[in-house]
Amino acid sequence: MSTLVLLVSAAKLQLADSTYHTKAESTTIGESVQYPARGLFKDRNGKLLVLNEPIYDLMVTVGQMDPKMDTLKFCELLNIDESEFRDRLNKDFSSVRFSRRVPFIFLSKIAAHEVAPLLEVLYEFPGFDFVPRSHRQYPYPNAAHVLGYLGEVNTAQIEKSDGRYESGDYIGTSGLESKYEEQLRGSKGVKYVLRDNLGRVVEPLRGGTLDTAAVSGRDIVLTLDIELQAYGEQLMQGKRGAIVALEPNTGEVLATISAPNYDPNQLSIGKNRGEAYEALSTDSLNPLLNRPIMSKYPPGSLFKPILSLIALQNNIITPRNYITCNGGYTYYKTTWNCHAGGGVRNLVSALTYSCNTYYYIAYRNLLEIEGFRKPQVGLDSLNYYLRSFGLGQRLGIDVSGESPGFLPTSDFYKNLYKEENGIWYSTYTISNGIGQGELELTTLQMANLAAILANRGHYFQPHLFKTFDDDNFFQDRLIPARHEVPIDKEHYEPVIEGMSRSISRGTGIGAYIPGIEVCGKTGTSENPHGDDHSVFFAFAPRDNPQIAIAVYVENAGWGGTYAAPIASLMMEKYITGEINKQRGWLENRILQAKID
Repeated sequence: MSTLVLLVSAAKLQLADSTYHTKAESTTIGESVQYPARGLFKDRNGKLLVLNEPIYDLMVTVGQMDPKMDTLKFCELLNIDESEFRDRLNKDFSSVRFSRRVPFIFLSKIAAHEVAPLLEVLYEFPGFDFVPRSHRQYPYPNAAHVLGYLGEVNTAQIEKSDGRYESGDYIGTSGLESKYEEQLRGSKGVKYVLRDNLGRVVEPLRGGTLDTAAVSGRDIVLTLDIELQAYGEQLMQGKRGAIVALEPNTGEVLATISAPNYDPNQLSIGKNRGEAYEALSTDSLNPLLNRPIMSKYPPGSLFKPILSLIALQNNIITPRNYITCNGGYTYYKTTWNCHAGGGVRNLVSALTYSCNTYYYIAYRNLLEIEGFRKPQVGLDSLNYYLRSFGLGQRLGIDVSGESPGFLPTSDFYKNLYKEENGIWYSTYTISNGIGQGELELTTLQMANLAAILANRGHYFQPHLFKTFDDDNFFQDRLIPARHEVPIDKEHYEPVIEGMSRSISRGTGIGAYIPGIEVCGKTGTSENPHGDDHSVFFAFAPRDNPQIAIAVYVENAGWGGTYAAPIASLMMEKYITGEINKQRGWLENRILQAKID
């Protein structure tokens, strides 16, 4: 009797219960990677700067393909020819990289709208399966140099990743995408399924108990004000150069503009990205160059307020000292011109009208503090102070590629004048006194100098990271290091007064904003290869400053012509939220200006 029961039960399992029959045909365990959503970027006001859009990889497991599949129909659906179909399947299966039983990418970066027609008939093509991925899309066509872009991992990155990355994965390649890759990428999950001998999914393995969920990357709030960023990029259309705007009392970067720029959507992962990158990389204007942190420029007269502070600290000048300018400074048979014209000037008026003669004298007296024949002593002392201002070194902004600029040292000049036995004098380097010699700064460093002046003697490390959107993670960068400059507080006020008068009645009047006291300094940086560069830095308002800014417009001439108005428009936009209608003419002039 018991034997009969067993026979009946076996028959029921084999003939009536399809589960047993189906499982018996299951020959493989399929592993499906679940890709996490990459963390997003938002600006300081919560505006979304980047989106994750779906994109698909078509995977193929050669061992599960149907030899009788309708290849022609398949190719038509994918818009490829049969030759390409064969080429994509033609792999070296003798190598460890490929296996007939392990899926590999047949076609990548397929847009969602292209996938839809195939999904309806995918059952006709065993061995093929879509894996959802995502790529970046940008609601604002701005801040490309800051945000950066993704790229496919290379062999070296895979080998160093301890299994976190595999072929076909994407990784932050530049900008903040690269800097915060660890926080943005999230972690993968995995699903296991039973597949039959035709590659069809039978059921989750062990009811899905072995599966792990993907964990999304962390959303990051940036210090950027995207509206200010977009406005600055608009003002710099048709021009080359850089703008950096900082919040002085935090070091937060409000805007960083590199011109010419590009729409970050151009380098979003997709089929046309290679062509876009080729066009950008071969453009003679070099739009891929992140000018605010990479390009080094002579600061021109922006150096004068800094030299003033150092000269005051060392008792080289006082606010009440006067010099007579006769239209230039003469040493033996050489005369260095002064565009401010003749006059009797003290510190405040020298800054107001940008008197070169005043600063040639101050620079020489600084370098000759131990006498004419020992300029290296004075230069070493000067450089000590300049380094405390963050010059000649990287400020540590959280985007790679920052240049330290260049501070000429005693050893530099000793080598430069090696044919004269390494002997040099202050007069050999006198152009440094007005920021025209070998001294070179980045626009970020110039903006940071404006922040130091705004703060009356200190700065915070400039940074773009503000916080994580979940507010559950503490980062040291939320409290950036405070750097003190060894200049007595009393010396700042006469310098700031000169910068204020420069805007109200002097060379920087193009930056005047009704109702807002702006303190700034124009500069005209000499260019031996063409038209001079237009330079300006400032902070506003004078008391309780909200913004510090530096603008560098290449080949644009006087600092008051373009750089100062651009800075003033951005400061007004940030402080008041709009441009006064009475200044609409100025805004239109800048927007329409095209500079070769």
